[in-house]
Amino acid sequence: MSKILFVLTGADHWTLADGTEHPTGFWAEEAAAPYEAFTAAGHEVVVATPGGVVPTVDRGSLAPEANGGPEGAARVAATLDAFTQLRTPIRLEDVDLAEYDAVFYPGGHGPMEDLAVNADSGRLLVDALGSGKPLAVVCHGPAALLAAVGEDGANAFAGYRVAAFTDAEETQAGLADRAKWLLETRLREAGVDVQAGEPWAPHVVVDRNLITGQNPASSAPLATEVLKRLS
Repeated sequence: MSKILFVLTGADHWTLADGTEHPTGFWAEEAAAPYEAFTAAGHEVVVATPGGVVPTVDRGSLAPEANGGPEGAARVAATLDAFTQLRTPIRLEDVDLAEYDAVFYPGGHGPMEDLAVNADSGRLLVDALGSGKPLAVVCHGPAALLAAVGEDGANAFAGYRVAAFTDAEETQAGLADRAKWLLETRLREAGVDVQAGEPWAPHVVVDRNLITGQNPASSAPLATEVLKRLS
């Protein structure tokens, strides 16, 4: 059995360019599908957030239209209800990477608000990347990579091939023109090699021990890739 660290956003909103606070948090499927896969395989999951705050689920991610219909929405809600670790997170600041066999960052717009500028998360990502342990990040989770700066001042993920929520998807979701910045663009500016797949289709990219997924539909395939490396 392996021990997997889930690092979740502690934000419950995303500040838009005009100062408006857009309600958000973590995206339900992106936490639920990997949790279901990892625990079904017998692995232990621990949740960490900045300050140890209980993470907020993006209410929009619980809607039937975000989950392929009412049945899918009910399944995700039931999985999150069983995901009791979400209610007892540890402080991200206190994480000891040596205690874990893999690290996973789900998305939602929340990471754009806090993890993108969180130094503790940035240090953890730099250490996880260097450790060779599976490091998995999905959808807007790669916003956290922006805080992963090495001793030389460069982004630790520069030159890595990565999947992340694309500018095209943000545009189609209706928030691109209201955002302070766009994830794909900002990652490219940091030197990250973003590999964009078709909007909304599952797309997972593996580069060394880094496993990334583009969107919510990529969460389950990403979890499968992590499990391969833990077997």
